[in-house]
Amino acid sequence: MSTVPVGRGIPGFDPEKTPIVRRDGHLPPLPQRALRVDQVRQRLHAAMGWQAVIQGDAVRLDLQADRPPAAAAVLLPLVVRQGHITSVVLTRRTAHLKHHAGQISFPGGKSEPQDDSPAATALREAQEEVGLEPTDAEVLGTMPAYKTVTGFVITPVVALLPPQLPWRPDPGEVAEVFEVPLSHLMNPAHHQWHEHEWQGHKRQYLSMPWHDAAHQRYFIWGATASMLRNFYHLLAEPSA
Repeated sequence: MSTVPVGRGIPGFDPEKTPIVRRDGHLPPLPQRALRVDQVRQRLHAAMGWQAVIQGDAVRLDLQADRPPAAAAVLLPLVVRQGHITSVVLTRRTAHLKHHAGQISFPGGKSEPQDDSPAATALREAQEEVGLEPTDAEVLGTMPAYKTVTGFVITPVVALLPPQLPWRPDPGEVAEVFEVPLSHLMNPAHHQWHEHEWQGHKRQYLSMPWHDAAHQRYFIWGATASMLRNFYHLLAEPSA
């Protein structure tokens, strides 16, 4: 759910093959000091009322969902090593799913009646999807909600995790759990904008491709990439 296919319903649409119209190398990468736990904690605390730079696919693309908005939450899980945040945990969805098959996403999903907060939703979903024990996550706070073209209002919940957790992905939903260096994702030189035309209108979406040490390619795009870009802007702003 958390990765939104901008080209939903477009025959033959392949997000990886859509032309790149620009990269954002003119923006500075975050320095290592900005990735310290104390700095991230401070920025989230100081960002009450902060407005996200990218508010959602539905806003950016001027598209209307085909059903009323539904509340949802995702966990933005940050792995801490020696006081620095070194990586972000992401998942690859299984290939047989009806929606978003094979896409990269955060753990998360639709809010349920028993959830008393976005954090409760995100932690419950993370436990169901990847086996994360809620006691292993330290929730730092939330970011502004992201509105998707598929009708979800997603609240990103930022949390700290210890390294080397024993992931237990649900084989019905998650094909892989992996880490991406936060320094890579927080460097706009790796952020690229794609553009395609549909029904006479030009549409754009963001991607952040990454290759691991074994040269496995991970194409992070859509809502997941946009929420990571918002996280970059939040951390890049000076403290209040």
